[in-house]
Amino acid sequence: MNAEMSGRAPTPRGPSRSVEFEHGMVVGKFYPPHAGHHALIRAAAARCAEVTVVVAPSRRESIPLPLRLGWLREVHADTPWVRFVGRYDDHPVDYADPAVWDAHCAVFREAVGSGSVDAVFSSEAYGAELARRFHAVPVAVDPDRRTVPVSGTAVRADPAGHWRWLSPPVREWFVRRVVVVGAESTGTTTMAAALGAHYGTSWVPEYGRELTARKLARLRERMPEATVFDVAWDRDDFRAVVREQQAAEDAAARTSGPLLVCDTDARATAVWEERYLGSASEEVRAAARRPALYLLTDHRGVPFTDDGLRDGEHLRAWMTDRFRVELAGCGVPVVELAGSHADRVARAVRPATTCSPPAGRSPTRSPHPTCTSLLGSPGRCDTSNDVRRHRVPGV
Repeated sequence: MNAEMSGRAPTPRGPSRSVEFEHGMVVGKFYPPHAGHHALIRAAAARCAEVTVVVAPSRRESIPLPLRLGWLREVHADTPWVRFVGRYDDHPVDYADPAVWDAHCAVFREAVGSGSVDAVFSSEAYGAELARRFHAVPVAVDPDRRTVPVSGTAVRADPAGHWRWLSPPVREWFVRRVVVVGAESTGTTTMAAALGAHYGTSWVPEYGRELTARKLARLRERMPEATVFDVAWDRDDFRAVVREQQAAEDAAARTSGPLLVCDTDARATAVWEERYLGSASEEVRAAARRPALYLLTDHRGVPFTDDGLRDGEHLRAWMTDRFRVELAGCGVPVVELAGSHADRVARAVRPATTCSPPAGRSPTRSPHPTCTSLLGSPGRCDTSNDVRRHRVPGV
């Protein structure tokens, strides 16, 4: 069995303190983990010497089990006496059928191991029966959702509207990413900053520009008269750009609002690598992700500004065309931005807004495979009705 699914061994016991129960159990799908789940787990951790949290989703659900386990372990790293164990539970739900109960409890028992369970902590109505079957004390925690008014079903239906109940790693999964790309001095950074300000959300600056400035500064230590035209590039540079850009993007996604604006990405880096080295490497191309939306800034009508770090005025038309070709086959919606700055912002805002439905409004499912609503991470959207057809204990 995968070590990630099996929990930690041995499980450290809790700190020296007075506890009511030796071993508590929490069961759920955690689809996705939210503040209500965390409050439940912390309640168990406060009252038990050891806690086993059984994460038991159906295989039909869209968020992988290892991710859920990783998220929960990260959030609860400060309580090492709580262990998280993953098991798939594809049995149907019928609270009136003893045989179905037996099937679920067999999954939970195998996950917990041979030791006894003294208390079952739950926010669900089935908690009392689950505790009875484990010969344990039932402990109800916020069953009316008054302390933490959220559920997994509500989060899946409207992640933006329940954003405050999601932890950083879960936000990183759900956030919708809008990427601005374009040739030099066509306003990509200006557009990314404008969209970030419009939505009151984070935007991720271009690491390649930072690297250019550093390379030029190092070169001038040896050649004070050097300009950006003297800077040399190699494959390692572009691999570093991809690595650092994605790291910055992922870090921002953990603290961003439901929408994250990115000034460039790996797909754009491949075009820049081709521009400087004549071709794009397979490694850089393979690193490309699928954001919710691309915004391509047209070079026409935008004066070239020489800020000392730019060297491609003569290539702007070529690069705009290369971006068009690259983006046309990537399976992500693309909107070209032309005209005045105000016109460009207005044209960008309309499709970007569909990526992040306002709080309180149920998102609509898009026919596009990446989805333009907050239903899941780019390229990993849940387009099934498994919420209604296959509800298992612990939503």
